Order: sequence, then structure tokens, then C-alpha cells
Amino acid sequence: MPTITPNLWFDTQGEEAAEFYVSVFPNSKITNVSYYGDAGPREAGTVLTVDFVLDGNEFTAINGGPEFTFDEAVSFLINCADQEEVDYYWEKLTEGGSEVQCGWLKDRFGVSWQVVPEGMGEIMGDPDPERASRAMKAMLGMKKLDLNALRAAADGPAT
Repeated sequence: MPTITPNLWFDTQGEEAAEFYVSVFPNSKITNVSYYGDAGPREAGTVLTVDFVLDGNEFTAINGGPEFTFDEAVSFLINCADQEEVDYYWEKLTEGGSEVQCGWLKDRFGVSWQVVPEGMGEIMGDPDPERASRAMKAMLGMKKLDLNALRAAADGPAT
């Protein structure tokens, strides 16, 4: 089976982004950096691509130029073991970026992430439609997800 590697297009910040991401995620490292040569289209010696691994997942960053930018149509989902892990990734990835809604954020490079606690699917997919509705209403009012607050909302009185 072929390997699928997300390739992230940056203007010139590919190496900076890769260094940032490997500092945030455990068991991560930069595995290769390649450079533009005399053929261009960028100045010879500037970073072309950076291959890196985030906790076992391979990525490539390319410094392709300003023609393309990130948007929310593609995001990376981080399934967190607990609220402490949610808080950690939220704090690190929003530094210089922005909080969005419902567990979504944009990091300082414009990449979208979803930071989700374990148990979220169970709450949102509760077989009791009233519980699921209360949890959904609570989630829509959140930026960073708070699992205890979602559970409390689900357990709250019917509206």
C-alpha cells in the first residue's frame, strides 16, 4: 500500500513551521531538508522542502511561494486522551494563531487544527437526542472544548 504524506505549502516558512511542530508533538523530528539549486525558481540555497515526523506521522513542508494559502477546508484532528492534553495542544498551537470555534484553531502559520478530547463522540452521539442536543448547544458556544462542561450540559435539565 502506498504511503500518503500530507504536503503543506508555505511561502517561505516551511522550515520554521516544521521546527515549531516537532517542538509541540512528542516523538517528532525533522528527517530531511532540501534546498533550491541554481535552476530556481527561488534563490539557490534557500529551503525547498522539509520532511518531518509528528508522533509517527510523516509530513512534508514546501516553500512554494505566496500563490497558495491555507484555509479551513483542510485541518488536522488531534484526538486527545484528556482535558490536560487538550489544554496543552490548544495553548501551544494558538500561540501567535487564533482560536476559532468548537475545538478549531488556526496556528501562526494559518494551518487549521481540531483539538478534541476523548469521549467527545460519545457525548455528541448520545442515543438520547435531548442529551446530544444540550451537548451540541454547549459546544457551539465554546472555542477550546471542555469535556467536563460538555458532560454537564448533556446531563443538565431539558430546555
